[in-house]
Amino acid sequence: MSRTAPSADATRDARVGRLQAARTRDSEAKTARALNVVRDLLASGQQVSCAGVAREASVSTWLVYNQPQVRDAVQAAMREQREQGRQVSGADNRRQVTPAGLHTELALARDEIKDLKKERDRLRERVQLSLGAELDDVDRRQLVERIQQLEQQNTDLDHELSDARNRLITLERRLQESEDDLTAARASLRRAMRAVPSK
Repeated sequence: MSRTAPSADATRDARVGRLQAARTRDSEAKTARALNVVRDLLASGQQVSCAGVAREASVSTWLVYNQPQVRDAVQAAMREQREQGRQVSGADNRRQVTPAGLHTELALARDEIKDLKKERDRLRERVQLSLGAELDDVDRRQLVERIQQLEQQNTDLDHELSDARNRLITLERRLQESEDDLTAARASLRRAMRAVPSK
């Protein structure tokens, strides 16, 4: 009987080792995907946000916020875009933008704002629910670090929400301009048709 115990322990240890290795590989794959998404969004001039990276990379927002490599890359990209004054992709080519396309962009921007508000509210709820439990399990230094991390996450979400609102205002203005241009073009066409002599 004494011979079977080490064998059972060895089997359990091997199984745990395989699970840990699989979890590590999965985490590394998700991290790599998220970092690639950050690079692609930055290169294409699209807005970088924690929620957007999580969505595009098919990972959880928890991973984006809590995996240091991903979090740092997202924060650096957001900082770079804020400093450079990110332009909406194709914004200079206004004449090719249709009112229908602007309506779609507007709807997407509003959806993104809703998602960001929900994410912010979920984060606040997590803080309220977990902070009390963490007080029992961590020392003061860890608690201060955790609070600072949560405050940084909240600040990032506020920046994302502000950027999304600014995009919404820009899209609404562009939509109004396009509709004004369309109305003016129709009026000009009617005047031109009236000016043509009838045979």
